[in-house]
Amino acid sequence: MQRAVIETYGCTLNHADSDMIEGILKRSEVRVSREGSTEDAKPDYVIVNTCTVKKPTEQRIIDRLEKLRGKGSSIIVTGCMASANPERIKEALPEASIISISNIPTELPKVLEGGQARDSIAYRKVDRAKLIYNPKEVIARIPVSDGCLSSCSFCETKFARGPLNSFSEELILKAVSNAVSNGSKEIELASQDTGAYGADRRTDIADLVSKALSIDGNFRIRIGMLNPEHLHKYFDRLIECYKSDKVYKFLHLPVQSGSDSVLKEMRRNYSAEEFRSYVNEARSKIPGMSISTDMIVGYPTETEEDFLESISLLKETRPAVTNVSKFWERPNASAKRSGRLSNQIIKRRTIEMARLAKSIQYEDLSLAIGTTEKICITEKNSKSYVGRDSFYRNIAVDSAEDLGTDITVRITGNSSVCLMAERIA
Repeated sequence: MQRAVIETYGCTLNHADSDMIEGILKRSEVRVSREGSTEDAKPDYVIVNTCTVKKPTEQRIIDRLEKLRGKGSSIIVTGCMASANPERIKEALPEASIISISNIPTELPKVLEGGQARDSIAYRKVDRAKLIYNPKEVIARIPVSDGCLSSCSFCETKFARGPLNSFSEELILKAVSNAVSNGSKEIELASQDTGAYGADRRTDIADLVSKALSIDGNFRIRIGMLNPEHLHKYFDRLIECYKSDKVYKFLHLPVQSGSDSVLKEMRRNYSAEEFRSYVNEARSKIPGMSISTDMIVGYPTETEEDFLESISLLKETRPAVTNVSKFWERPNASAKRSGRLSNQIIKRRTIEMARLAKSIQYEDLSLAIGTTEKICITEKNSKSYVGRDSFYRNIAVDSAEDLGTDITVRITGNSSVCLMAERIA
């Protein structure tokens, strides 16, 4: 039997894509291992599912591809880099087969059948929901769409994923139902922009989630990243979905900057005040709602005043999670032409914002000490089991039963990223 290893970089959507790839491989009777496995010292295939959001991640991928050169395995490179920067892949590993995600369903089986591997990076509009594969894990990653409706100046993912392509609602709901039947307790709806889902099908994410809530079973849905510019279309209906016990009280709204002038340069199509309003309304209707956001520090036109507006916005809205990223020029993104602030300025601002974000996270998590929470164990590592409560907070316990077990715990401590707890018998 042939053997393959899948290595995945990037977001939840990329990991969902790797699940699909695993399904295709298994249907072709190929034994599959994920990255980190020690059983396949020299597999027949290594499939590298790439990310192109940040320059450091891209460099790690390039370094990995160079190490794979001449190892004897057939290398297939897919994911966002395959479409956005295929020339860098060819430079690092000339013998690699480059296949975009939209071409994986047709081209990967050809390679597995011994056919001629060829580069296939042209965009194809495919309803990939029919290929959703759940490897019977506690966490099921369900992709709902490819592409987006935005044209952000700092991002080149659109060059990789193309325009918005929402998948079939019927097939997505079928995939959710199958995952729950297979024992999944956490359903992650993944997309480049979950907030744009359905705009090309005369529906939206609120409608999709409301229908998913009618599925029988003990599970919770984690709604993926929602671009604030789309929320006005369905926000009230989405909040109604959040009131259900089957939805994590976790709202991921990437603001990127607290400065309206920078947001305009980024082509984000909303204001800092609109972000602030959505956060306040969500918390007023869903007490305790966990807000997650993203911030880019050092955008080429960001002044010190702009940066301080971002700091002020974080202090006011106090997100439960803030993903702080330095600005990185991407080859196909228009912001590359705007120059770059000095590395010293970017480093200083990034450190200041990251410290503030960690401080907010630590202080707010510490308020939970002494409380009792019901959690579902979704992960485990060498030191502890990790579960999530209804607000999607990371809670580590030193003992539990199998993954997927619902237990009651008492919070005993915290860091800036998780809570620590002891199990209550």
